Amino acid sequence: MQRRTLLKSTAALGFFGGTGLAASAAGKIKPGTAALIVVDVQNCFLEGGTLAVKGGAEVIPVINRLAPAFENIVVTQDWHTAGHASFASSYSGKKPFETTQLKYGTQVLWPDHCVQGTADAEVSQALKLPTAQLIIRKGFHKDMDSYSAFEEADHKTATGLAGYLKARGIKTVFVTGLATDFCVAWTAMDARKAGFEVYVVEDATRAIDLNGSLAAAWKQMAAQKVKRIHSADIES
Repeated sequence: MQRRTLLKSTAALGFFGGTGLAASAAGKIKPGTAALIVVDVQNCFLEGGTLAVKGGAEVIPVINRLAPAFENIVVTQDWHTAGHASFASSYSGKKPFETTQLKYGTQVLWPDHCVQGTADAEVSQALKLPTAQLIIRKGFHKDMDSYSAFEEADHKTATGLAGYLKARGIKTVFVTGLATDFCVAWTAMDARKAGFEVYVVEDATRAIDLNGSLAAAWKQMAAQKVKRIHSADIES
């Protein structure tokens, strides 16, 4: 079952209970050589953007506080073509947040957002990430969406991020950014699939929460042994 379908069906069944993981392990977590992944903190997802996530800008000061503790930072950037397959405007009679079937499964349809080369698609200038070394652009194939920093929506096309991290000897990633229930969750679960230890820093994320998708995403992440923590759990 495709993740988009599973997120929707899990929410529909009312699985809004426990999230499955303790807030943190005993004591502070030392990042060491771990990588901080900053997912899609772009103008389009912030207040005034084309697909604003409620409270999205609140993640920026949290991420900025965390950044000095990490030697390795990776940034992702939604980078869609005009007329992208994930845009509701690309289909006659379709509205944002409805779904359609594409060759790789069920696709949630979004308002036009993060179009290549626009100010809307720019990474927020308020981020302070002095050790950021790599930007992964995703969703640039017109006929395929890409939530994850590791794989596109067909679960076959790799972005190369896993190989990059492994070549640098990185075994652990901390995921932050927008939105918790879509690009953050997919990134975290694909990182686990690639063999990394994975933490999601909850207060450094915000969600869209479409039809209960946030609770469903946390449940899925817990099942994949993604660890849910708070920024205070990380040693600065």
